[in-house]
Amino acid sequence: MGIAPSPIQIDSRVTDFIAKPRKMLIDGKWVNAVSGKTFPTYNPATGEVLAQVAEGDRADIDLAVKAARKAFDSGPWSRMTASERGKLVWKLADLLEEHMEEFATLETLDNGKPLTVARAADVPLAVDLFRYMAGWATKLEGTTIPLSVPYTPGAIYHAYTLREPVGVVGQIIPWNFPLLMAAWKLGPALASGCTVVLKPAEQTPLSALRLGELFAEAGFPDGVVNIVPGYGETAGAALAAHDLVDKIAFTGSTEVGKLIVHAATGNLKKVSLELGGKSPNVVFKDADMDAAIAGAASAIFFNHGQCCCAGSRLYVERPAFDRVVEGVASKAKKIKVGSGLDPATHMGPLVSEEQLQRVCNYLEIGMAEGAKAASGGRRIDGKGYFVEPTVLVETKDYMKVVQEEIFGPVVAAIPFDNPEELLTRANDSVYGLAAGIWTHDVSKAHRTAALLRAGTVWINCYNIFDAALPFGGYKQSGWGREMGKDVLNLYTQTKAVCTRL
Repeated sequence: MGIAPSPIQIDSRVTDFIAKPRKMLIDGKWVNAVSGKTFPTYNPATGEVLAQVAEGDRADIDLAVKAARKAFDSGPWSRMTASERGKLVWKLADLLEEHMEEFATLETLDNGKPLTVARAADVPLAVDLFRYMAGWATKLEGTTIPLSVPYTPGAIYHAYTLREPVGVVGQIIPWNFPLLMAAWKLGPALASGCTVVLKPAEQTPLSALRLGELFAEAGFPDGVVNIVPGYGETAGAALAAHDLVDKIAFTGSTEVGKLIVHAATGNLKKVSLELGGKSPNVVFKDADMDAAIAGAASAIFFNHGQCCCAGSRLYVERPAFDRVVEGVASKAKKIKVGSGLDPATHMGPLVSEEQLQRVCNYLEIGMAEGAKAASGGRRIDGKGYFVEPTVLVETKDYMKVVQEEIFGPVVAAIPFDNPEELLTRANDSVYGLAAGIWTHDVSKAHRTAALLRAGTVWINCYNIFDAALPFGGYKQSGWGREMGKDVLNLYTQTKAVCTRL
């Protein structure tokens, strides 16, 4: 096994968990893959094998979906009151909070992110999400509707709506925030009364599998949550196409999202997508420059730039451009890159060799097209999947590093001269996930926010997430919203009932 030497003592529960091959959760039981196959998950700080995991494919997905179908159609889950469901989701949050250090360490080993970040953000946000959604379980209400039917004069009707769970849900999550993305998906589905088959990313399945153990401990009935690790081309594709799945929820790249939509057409299952981004982060010349520089650096370098909403296009009003670029580049050069287990690390490795090659390829293309690196610009030699935090200048709107999602710690800094020009260029993207604005002028901030085609706009801040705040994209950044009350629309459907009195 490939756990890197570290300055901290790794939680013994974590070393015990990864010491033996991890099975998949189907119908309340931990089982091997039907094929008997396993696949490795790697420690991105070393490139060495971290653990072996059961490799699910079509046969395993079929068993898991049938278990979820049975649990929804005839199991105790559907007979539970909303209050009982909410209590179970709340209990899950309590258990996750009790095991916070264990889950934070698992995330760091499997994903590479700094342990300090996993402790401060990933696990607490997941706990908060489950608690927030637990409260919604008892608040999914219908309405009564007065009817005036012209072709039945004098008739009186009692009409009302019911808000019901959509049924069996397939959920496919990414590797950049493995535990938090599982919570974003599972919380609203369970609060709504759905049953779930969850496929974690093959790069980072460990925290989802450990979370599966907490479901049993919390008291969830068998089959309500099934967790099948595997590859997207096999397990993911089978889940998206399965005819007994009523809805598919996917977070990942726009390219794969389009494949999900195509696969879902067989039974016209409902689809929600949280996809890619190339988010503009706008600094006006009247901004608090110290705050804007720090915010611009955080917007792109947080989580190693592996954020779908990363502020990867930095638009700066020309009089402030040199100062902002110098400031962000200076911060980039001071970032300590290393193992996430090192308390001094600010930025860990990219998640995989494939992702490292992707980012480095974009850097090569950017330089070939004429971009210059104000900081960074290359891979860091040695073990693991490390790349330098990079600020690119002299970029042009047509360049791939400006147009395409890199999903790494690479920002293109671009000057602008007036708000009209800015809006045209900022909106010139197939994506529309997020945006940032930095200015002291409140009116200008809100005018700009209204005209940016993005699902989230942060003003004088960036990467602010809360379970109550909806998140999702415009254009090719997705369909639907995560979090907030809006997400519950994705897991419920409305039934109209009309009775003649």
